[in-house]
Amino acid sequence: QVQLVESGGGLVQPGGSLRLSCAASGFTLHYFAIGWFRQAPGKEREGVSCISSSDGSTYYTDSVKGRFTISRDNAENTVYLQMNSLKPDDTAVYYCATEWRSTCRITTTDQTWAGMPGEKRWGQGTQVTVSS
Repeated sequence: QVQLVESGGGLVQPGGSLRLSCAASGFTLHYFAIGWFRQAPGKEREGVSCISSSDGSTYYTDSVKGRFTISRDNAENTVYLQMNSLKPDDTAVYYCATEWRSTCRITTTDQTWAGMPGEKRWGQGTQVTVSS
């Protein structure tokens, strides 16, 4: 069965860290770009980060640059999102997804991540709560 499974969420104090995992089953994850998204209550889902398969290029939304790091472990068939210096605004359900392409889409204007507008496979999500 083809699926993505997120884990690693939890409750953390502001300034703390978490590492999220996105494990793939039923397919070889390292052939595909993987994105992390999040959705806070009452808000639309937003793209957080993406890592390409072809060259390992990484992209981040501005609000997490310098705090979050995306990486992949091909031997473990897993993509990680290391989240440091967490803020209450980072509270959300975090999802990983693939659009079944090897590269992250980037804009032609400023070479930033353009999200995953195509058909995607989503994981079930993991809750991250940042609160004192």
